[in-house]
Amino acid sequence: MPRVYIGLGANLGERDATIRKALQLLAEMRDVEVVAVSSLRETDPVGYEDQPRFLNGAAAVETEIAPRPLLGRLHDVERKLGRDRQGPRFGARTVDLDLLLYGDCEIEEPGLEVPHPRLTERRFVLEPLAELDPELEVPGRGSVQALLAGLQ
Repeated sequence: MPRVYIGLGANLGERDATIRKALQLLAEMRDVEVVAVSSLRETDPVGYEDQPRFLNGAAAVETEIAPRPLLGRLHDVERKLGRDRQGPRFGARTVDLDLLLYGDCEIEEPGLEVPHPRLTERRFVLEPLAELDPELEVPGRGSVQALLAGLQ
């Protein structure tokens, strides 16, 4: 069963509670097993800076749900928790669930890119991944440790 990594983020409302609820909803899905969750960290917004700080982390799950249907389920969880995608790109949100890695797959399709296209640029994504698996390799990009070192 593939190991999948999901980015977790929120900067509106009860951020910690919302992320925990998102994890609960993931764990309740048939064919999804949440196997590990990183610690959550306060981070500054990126891209659109005039908004509250984020709480970010990552989860490792095991699933045989294909990448595109899994992404659809992540979006369903976001909607259930009040996510509105009508605002500015990179704007404030109640919850953000990003499909970061799906096993060793590399996918580039309209609306679905794995590994996540900005994963290598963001410390708030790489640090939780390194916490979950210090030996993790990002397909086609290198080790999480090397990617983190490249941000220094």
